[in-house]
Amino acid sequence: MKNFLIISICFALFSFTTLVNPPKEKWTNLFNGKDLSGWKQVNGKAKYEVIDGEIVGTSLKDTPNSFLITEKTYGDFILEVTFKIEDGLNSGIQFRSVQGTEGKVMGYQMEIENSKERGWSGGIYDESRRGWLYPVELNQSAKSAYKWGEWNAYRIECIGSSIRTWVNNVPVAYLVDDLTPSGFIALQVHSLYKPEDEGKKTRWKNIRIQTEDVEPSPVVDMALVNLLPNTLTPLEKQQGFRLLWDGQTTKGWRAAFGTSFPEKGWEIKDGTLSVLSSNGAESKNGGDIVSEEKFSSFELQFDFKFTEGANSGVKYFVDEKYLSTGSAIGLEFQIIDDEKHPDGKLGAVGNRTMGSLYDLIPPLKFHNLNTKVGEWNRGKIVVYPDNRIEHWLNGAKVVEYKRGTPIYNALVARSKYAQWEGFGMADSGPILLQDHGHEVSFRSIKIRELK
Repeated sequence: MKNFLIISICFALFSFTTLVNPPKEKWTNLFNGKDLSGWKQVNGKAKYEVIDGEIVGTSLKDTPNSFLITEKTYGDFILEVTFKIEDGLNSGIQFRSVQGTEGKVMGYQMEIENSKERGWSGGIYDESRRGWLYPVELNQSAKSAYKWGEWNAYRIECIGSSIRTWVNNVPVAYLVDDLTPSGFIALQVHSLYKPEDEGKKTRWKNIRIQTEDVEPSPVVDMALVNLLPNTLTPLEKQQGFRLLWDGQTTKGWRAAFGTSFPEKGWEIKDGTLSVLSSNGAESKNGGDIVSEEKFSSFELQFDFKFTEGANSGVKYFVDEKYLSTGSAIGLEFQIIDDEKHPDGKLGAVGNRTMGSLYDLIPPLKFHNLNTKVGEWNRGKIVVYPDNRIEHWLNGAKVVEYKRGTPIYNALVARSKYAQWEGFGMADSGPILLQDHGHEVSFRSIKIRELK
């Protein structure tokens, strides 16, 4: 009994000590404050040197992006960096990055930009690969986290497929992706936009990393980009999302104007739902498919991939009472090869181009968010209870309107939809994936209803 009491007391003291003095985080400095040991320069020829305990990168004209990369590679880690950048420059922190053809650096980058107009510092860009993965348009409140002309603190957490960023302790980006599980870390001096910015400097200090027993920070409610096909993260489930297509079967979908799924013209393979090519004939092969459920206020997310010269779309508030010789009638998020399909050149002021509200409203254009043939892109349609509607393309809002307003009615009156009374004004309707005779693929179709 005496021994038992002694053991119990010791355990209680150990537990109390652990609570009062939790294990210290195990940080390792990546920069010794004296020289560039553990780092090497690749790609461009901008100058890197150590001055007063800081790594200083000096911009140089007529040279591509320059990178100072770690000699070691890292998989799961927490990284913290403090930096300061002069006006007119662009930079970034590479992580889980690799060198590809001819040594070109490619991989994830936490953006550093000195642009008050856009405010995307802290977003996640995929250098020399897919472009923007998490533009800060997705998290508007984080645009004010960056301090202009001052020292800023960046934090990156990479744990498994979860990638998260902070600027000055403000959560900015949350990405789920597994393309590159490990790689080097790098400091970037971007190529110059203006020759007169030559000689301007970017400074880094307090560069440290955790790689052992890394624990993620608490998850907050924020926009998340999940690039793992046909999956839902715990946060997405908490936010009310569910898969509208299960990634494997035709369950929950049927032919437009029909009661069952088309017997031909559509293919399910390797977690991808594809409409097959039929030489551009609109709804003449398998025809459109629609969800069996109808929706009124919702957020719909979907990945899509299109072939050269393709035309398709995702429609909502589809009303099958309208009879048409082609596709079923509804409001449409346009999917099209703007360059190769002739319909992209028709309509008015680009209102039939990628991401548009088809034949009604053209999309805004964002640098480095352009869609590419044969690559996966991300679409989003948000319908609010007050009839405000948004189209998002690859993380940026490209269309915004409100149905039922005088402006909306005027747009409809001058469009191809004028012949259908009450077009787009149904209380609810199914989601439609269009068969326009070209091969287009879909996956990760998920939805949540809004109240």
